[in-house]
Amino acid sequence: MTFAPTLPDGITDLPVGKLASVVTYLEMKVRPKPRKSAPQPDLTLALHDAPSVAWYRGLYRLVGEDYLWFSRLLWEEADLAAHLKSDAVEVWSVQKQGEDLGLLELEWMANGDCELSFFGLSADLIGGGVGRWLMEHAIARAFSRDINRFFVHTCTLDSPQALGFYTRSGFVPYGRAVEIADDPRISGLIPEARAPHIPLIKV
Repeated sequence: MTFAPTLPDGITDLPVGKLASVVTYLEMKVRPKPRKSAPQPDLTLALHDAPSVAWYRGLYRLVGEDYLWFSRLLWEEADLAAHLKSDAVEVWSVQKQGEDLGLLELEWMANGDCELSFFGLSADLIGGGVGRWLMEHAIARAFSRDINRFFVHTCTLDSPQALGFYTRSGFVPYGRAVEIADDPRISGLIPEARAPHIPLIKV
């Protein structure tokens, strides 16, 4: 990655309607020793080959709206459909009694890297070791191909537990950035009531 020039210290005011988050980049160059995870007899993992955009966005919203995930919502439908059917992309869901409640998306890059693009669970599945169980699967899938590294990024809009979870899983931080973007609740892309822990500032 390319790092920006040194930024001045201090506080910078943001225009109304903008959000700022600190992004941490993490990587895993060698597959770690598998960690024991609690059995999840009530859950199954399903691989979705070229899922529909409507289904994908529904699950993406379910697990991500409270953290203001919006990037995939901005993609043109045709571009997202092509991405989802690419041989370089795998989309998995965590299912409970046939209902999709968790999302895992992996993408293998032409340069030999694999990205953990999205990893999230609905509120009903958080706790009880489900995250570790899903991460063990993600790591196994990533390293099922010959890769240079497995990488991910998280930000301060994500769950406060996310960064610690990734480091405990074996990812090592290697970079940091500041991301500024429009608050997706202003445009109606995400309902105003979502992510109540992040104040919505309109005026």
